[in-house]
Amino acid sequence: MAAFVPGMDSLERAIATTTEAALGDTPQRILDLGGGPGRYAERLTDRWPTARITLLDLDPVLLSLARTAVPETVTVIGADLTSPSWPALTGDGYDLVTALMAVHYLDARAVGTLYRRARSVLAPGGLLVIADVMPDDHLPALTTAMSATATPSDTWSRWWAALPDVPGMSPLLHERADAFRAHPPSGFTATVEWHASAARAAGFTEAGLIWRESRHAAVAAH
Repeated sequence: MAAFVPGMDSLERAIATTTEAALGDTPQRILDLGGGPGRYAERLTDRWPTARITLLDLDPVLLSLARTAVPETVTVIGADLTSPSWPALTGDGYDLVTALMAVHYLDARAVGTLYRRARSVLAPGGLLVIADVMPDDHLPALTTAMSATATPSDTWSRWWAALPDVPGMSPLLHERADAFRAHPPSGFTATVEWHASAARAAGFTEAGLIWRESRHAAVAAH
């Protein structure tokens, strides 16, 4: 993830400081959508040890890793972000909802719906943060140039390529193939302005940029 999201540490700091400023306190309940193997959830517990965290993801391989690795303060749920049932599985009353590098798997309509469903599980005054590839249409040439100078890495691809040799992993990989056959990644990208407008259309009072690094950006909706 460090190769795919340059400046991940600064993104995490931006989310943390924005959350504490918005709440005037530390969050006690956090929902991490598309949380994968739980590394970010684990880092959230390092910053906010008293927080109860729920991680949701579709990928059976990453869910298996999360269930064996995350602290006991993290609840792991397998669910599809395009399904209307996931808010019932997670419950509501969250101070913070995050989705880091998750919405590019969805299409535009599903992302708009995600904003509405995320708002429905937030406590009053809660914060949603979406971070993903969000090109800046005002700087197309510069954004392309910055992306070209980023250090290339095939670490993620090599990691997946090595998994079939791991004992016990084959059934999970077959399950994963079935899941993504039904839900192929869309490769969706949209600007910060698009995401902010989608958040406001979903009923958020404020929405805007809190972080950018090259093509990647984070939008907070309050």
